[in-house]
Amino acid sequence: MMKEIKTREEIIEIRKQLRAEMKKVVFTNGVFDILHSGHVDYLAKSKALGDVLIVGLNSDKSVKNIKGDKRPIINQYNRAIILASLKPVDFVVLFDEDTPAKLIDEIIPDVLVKGADWTLDKIEGRETVIKNGGEVKNIKFVNEQSTSEIIKKILRLYNEDH
Repeated sequence: MMKEIKTREEIIEIRKQLRAEMKKVVFTNGVFDILHSGHVDYLAKSKALGDVLIVGLNSDKSVKNIKGDKRPIINQYNRAIILASLKPVDFVVLFDEDTPAKLIDEIIPDVLVKGADWTLDKIEGRETVIKNGGEVKNIKFVNEQSTSEIIKKILRLYNEDH
C-alpha cells in the first residue's frame, strides 16, 4: 500500500502529530469514482486552504449504500491509489459509514471542505469543526463534470454502437 494511504488509527495519530507541529489540516471526503478534472481542481483548491490535505474516501460498502449496487465503478483500493497519487493530496483514509461524521469527530480538522452543491448547514461534521475553532467551507465547481454524467455518456455511446 502507498505511504499516503492510511488506516483510521494511523490517520488519528498523524493528526495528533500535525496538531503538535501547528500544521493547518484540511479535510474533505467523497467517492471519487471516475476521477475527472473537476475533482482535481476541487482538491487543489482544498489543499490551498491549509498545510495538509486529508481525503476521506467512501469504501466500496459505503458507496453501494449511498449510490446502489452498480457503484462504485472503480474499487476502493484503486480509487485510493489514484487519489494518493495526486499532488494536492497528502493522505487518504477509507471509511465504511455513509457519512464521514465519525471520522471527522476523530480527526477534528482545522478546515472542513465540501463542494458548493452542499450548503454549509448540510455538511456532515460541521458542528465538531466549528466547536473546536475550525472553519467549514464549500468550493465552487469550475465545470459541470460529474461521475454520474460521465457514466451516462459512456452508456449512451455504447448503446449507439450496439
